[in-house]
Amino acid sequence: MASYAMGEHHLALVPSDTEDLPVRPRAIYCAEDGTAVIRDEDGVDLAYPMTAGTVLAFRGVRLLATGTTGTFYGWW
Repeated sequence: MASYAMGEHHLALVPSDTEDLPVRPRAIYCAEDGTAVIRDEDGVDLAYPMTAGTVLAFRGVRLLATGTTGTFYGWW
């Protein structure tokens, strides 16, 4: 039987201006209000204001330290 869950694994996302995420999450969960500055595979950085409990369905390659506030987890 196929599984259609959002994710089967999770990790705390540690913001970094120099290192990509160890895995590309399917989604980013916001545990504490803040802004997630995410880089895509083309090198484009965008800031996403998020409130606790929200999920951003995006597969970014990096969560930047500069501009990121709050606490975020990745699901894959």
